[in-house]
Amino acid sequence: MDFDGQFFTLTSIEEVQDKANLKVVKTEPVILSLTPVDMSEADSPVPVPSMEASSSSSGSNTILLSSPDESGPCYRSKPWPFKFEIPVFSYDVDLALEAGKQAYENDGTLLNNPRVTSSILEKLAETIFGFTAYPTGVQILAVAEALVQKYPCLKEPGSFNGLYGWQQRIKYKMGNYRAKLRGRQLAIPELEVNTLKRRRFSEEGLPKGFKRPKKAEVNYLPPLPFGETEETLEKERLDLLKEIKKKNNERTINEKMEKSFALRRREVVNDCPEIQDLLERWPSLFCENQIKAEFKRITTMDLERTFLSRLDMYTTKLLEIFRRKGGTAGTKIKPMLDSVNEHHVDGRRDIIMRCLVEYLGESGEELIKDYQDISQEAVKEDCSNHMMKITVIHPSVAQETQDPVYVSVIIEGSEVLDDCRSVTNACLLLMGVIYTVNVRYPLKLKYTFEVFQKLFLELDILKMSAKVQSLHKKLLA
Repeated sequence: MDFDGQFFTLTSIEEVQDKANLKVVKTEPVILSLTPVDMSEADSPVPVPSMEASSSSSGSNTILLSSPDESGPCYRSKPWPFKFEIPVFSYDVDLALEAGKQAYENDGTLLNNPRVTSSILEKLAETIFGFTAYPTGVQILAVAEALVQKYPCLKEPGSFNGLYGWQQRIKYKMGNYRAKLRGRQLAIPELEVNTLKRRRFSEEGLPKGFKRPKKAEVNYLPPLPFGETEETLEKERLDLLKEIKKKNNERTINEKMEKSFALRRREVVNDCPEIQDLLERWPSLFCENQIKAEFKRITTMDLERTFLSRLDMYTTKLLEIFRRKGGTAGTKIKPMLDSVNEHHVDGRRDIIMRCLVEYLGESGEELIKDYQDISQEAVKEDCSNHMMKITVIHPSVAQETQDPVYVSVIIEGSEVLDDCRSVTNACLLLMGVIYTVNVRYPLKLKYTFEVFQKLFLELDILKMSAKVQSLHKKLLA
């Protein structure tokens, strides 16, 4: 039977009985190769993976129909955009909006169509959920601003900026959208964890511990990979304990760490284990490469490249700002700046890190503790009561001008990362650890870590404290 080279839909094999042969060809698995993108050169912080598919050769009269790889990761791949793009609506809604836009330009008439409003909210909720299940008030405001900017006919009458009504609608629509997804009994852990059945209760019987991203995490609590269960992923974890003892086994460890990411996040977010328990259950996690990889899984951002590129971009301005600082902070900063030209790149970065803490009115000793000519064992014992600290062991006084020989990161009294090489590297790795183990910033260093997150990593930059926003304006001046 001749189909003139056209594709067709086969609903029953009887339609082609005695007219065609069915050939089954076994194909090789699809191989995905992810290539990192330089964030400083990209227009948006969204990494674009490249895909290479290999398939077996077949006869010239055979067409291979491939299906998506259902064993791959199913978590989000995009952070919240710097500028929210309004999605494309359905054809009829788009026609109504264009007509309303034209009428607004002609005589200022506002569009008031409940059916169009409902369709817009449904599409916006679906798009927002692609970035986060729990948008902040600032993010909702950004969506409302983008909507009204693109379609001025949707301004809210009676509102001083025409946005308040849309902010409230989007807020409640997101709540309804989450409830609808839960009602479909879909496996969405970031919604399930906040149901009354799963939440913990206080002694008074009130629910507590509402869990949602607080530091712009994109994959805060991702679903398990397709075809996997907690039992199969637990087996992967046990295999990791064996693989870490082998030499030159980084590739296998990386694959298993990627596969078990969802299980690890469930433990970290749901159970809030102590750091010592995590060190015992996931020892392969606490190394420099895996901390960077885990941070990228959580935020989709490259930790080292983003942090250092932004720090280097602001270096000249930061030095100017530090030199103009007066008062007690300026007194502490000046001796450090006097020697900045005597150091190489890493040394200058370390000085900027120390000056930044003092400039923000916080104590450098709260973040970094220096030791002189002392053993690592003695340092570990001394830091056993510190919740979060970067320790730096300097050589003897005779070699004081040399770089520190040993830098480590302490969390809850345990050394989680050793031999970090420099204070700056320890700072960016500490940020990775904070996201990895889901701990809060220390209150006495809240501005320092806010700068790390929002200025150096550009995560959740829509909302800043007054002090950090003031610094940001000076850097851009």
